[in-house]
Amino acid sequence: MDNFPFYLILILIILLLIMLANRIKVAYPVLLVLAGLCISFIPGIPVLHIESELIFVLFLPPLLYEAAWQISWKEMWKWRRIIGSFAFVVVFFSALSVAFVANYFIPGFSLALGLLLGGIVSPPDAVSAGAILRFVKVPRRIKSILEGESLLNDASSLIIFRFAFIAVATGQFVWHEAALSFVWMVAGGVGIGVALGYFFMKMHKLLPTDANIDIVLTILAPYLMYIAAEEVHSSGVLAVVSGGLLLSNNRLRFLSSSSRLRGYNVWESLVFVLNGLIFMFIGLDLPQITSGLGNVSLSDAVGYGLLITAVLIIGRILAAYGAVVTTLIARNFITVADSSNPGIKGPFLIGWSGMRGVVSLAAALSIPEMVNGEPFPQRNLILFITFVVILATLLLQGLTLPYLIRRLHVKDPDHTMPEEELYNKLRNMMSQHALEHLRSNYERELDAYPVLQQIAQKLDTSSLVVKESSMNEGSKAVYRELLNHQRKWLHEKNAEKQSLDEEIVRRLLVYLDLEEEKLHYF
Repeated sequence: MDNFPFYLILILIILLLIMLANRIKVAYPVLLVLAGLCISFIPGIPVLHIESELIFVLFLPPLLYEAAWQISWKEMWKWRRIIGSFAFVVVFFSALSVAFVANYFIPGFSLALGLLLGGIVSPPDAVSAGAILRFVKVPRRIKSILEGESLLNDASSLIIFRFAFIAVATGQFVWHEAALSFVWMVAGGVGIGVALGYFFMKMHKLLPTDANIDIVLTILAPYLMYIAAEEVHSSGVLAVVSGGLLLSNNRLRFLSSSSRLRGYNVWESLVFVLNGLIFMFIGLDLPQITSGLGNVSLSDAVGYGLLITAVLIIGRILAAYGAVVTTLIARNFITVADSSNPGIKGPFLIGWSGMRGVVSLAAALSIPEMVNGEPFPQRNLILFITFVVILATLLLQGLTLPYLIRRLHVKDPDHTMPEEELYNKLRNMMSQHALEHLRSNYERELDAYPVLQQIAQKLDTSSLVVKESSMNEGSKAVYRELLNHQRKWLHEKNAEKQSLDEEIVRRLLVYLDLEEEKLHYF
């Protein structure tokens, strides 16, 4: 409790820095890490000791869960091959590259230690890229690929990390046991996530919940998914992601409009605070990291960190172009999501969007100080290199990515008209469909309830206002059914038309939820 005022002041500083970042159009993770660095040098500031369990258990599950709710499953499935290759193949390629470079250039690093370091620093951070992409427009397919990759690469990197740790700690690596363990981590994680997701869906649907209880259940869900999977030595990350995707794609079936609207606001605030704290913690952790370098000079340690950073950046860019070449060859044998030549700009942006962050820090901190009664080899140097990689990628790529996006002018082949125009067009189509449904199925009610005539006029003219503020239960029931009919139409339209932007569909679903919420006040 002695440091409680310090943490309150820290939250206030985070809020001010994020407001400044929004004002000057800079990704807030960059400012928060730099601010944490500066604060850590102030005399008398409490030394921060971050426990890896704090990040893995407290921060990671809700951040992954919220990301799974935000992503479009349709887009993720459409680009599944390139997402899968970046989330698994490219992560493994990056980890292996780091292993060989570290073994060759860093004294005392075996291949196993190099692979351990590679597993730590190989996954790009979703939060950093997401914060940067808020300020600039990128093609929808690039955004979808980056979001989908970020959901899965954490799991693949942590699997590499676990296997490398076992090899370092025991001095041996049994391939068939590793293969079986890998299969269980993936299959068990996905299975547990889906099973618990289905369980929570039934709880929401069958129990007499209200909006407050629904929101609390959604907050409990990722923690239980993660902990349950980790207890049986499967992937907690995959459990949260798979369970989150299941619940996200069925949200209309078990959550009321009130629960969806209020839950969105709660989760937005929760994730906002968690992201702010974790990036500030990265900067504040510098004294703890540098204090244990031992015989390695600071300049040498920085040099090693920059070397590994260069390997990761160059490797990811080469992998992005390699994915393009593979796709152009594969289109001659299989059906691919897009058979056109994407040019050189798009792959370069994907390759440059490789900032590291929270998962890398948590993995490095989870290395124990002692193993088998002896100090873990190179633990402090691994921690410092990880810190340098996070800082360097955030500063170099994080600050230059918005400029590159604007400079390259990458065209969006998926959007043939402005987003607002697409939104208004789809909304007019939805309104006309609802109007036909209303006139065909509720002719008697239209004559009996004047407010339904106003609703019909609203649908016909796309007006946002119903003049009559009082509705009886009969007209409310009709209007609720009409709103549900529009939701069903949107869902079918989204599934039927693969080129339809799901973000626009979700905006319309929010509009329908707001319309239903208004009925509580009539």
